[in-house]
Amino acid sequence: MKKNMGNADRIIRILLAVVFGALYFTNTVTGTLGLVLVILGAVFILTSLISFCPLYTIFGINTCGTKKSNA
Repeated sequence: MKKNMGNADRIIRILLAVVFGALYFTNTVTGTLGLVLVILGAVFILTSLISFCPLYTIFGINTCGTKKSNA
């Protein structure tokens, strides 16, 4: 897997995952919506740790700041 997520994108995803978890575990959001947010938060954490988002590949998005070589 080639990295396709930049640092800013990773930080935003981690912050959103923390917010989703906090909303769920403080019982602010419950039920099906709460479970969806927890699962989405887990996906955000996982994709942030590996710096790869499969949906970015499908849509051709790359937020990683790697430079291309001229060779």
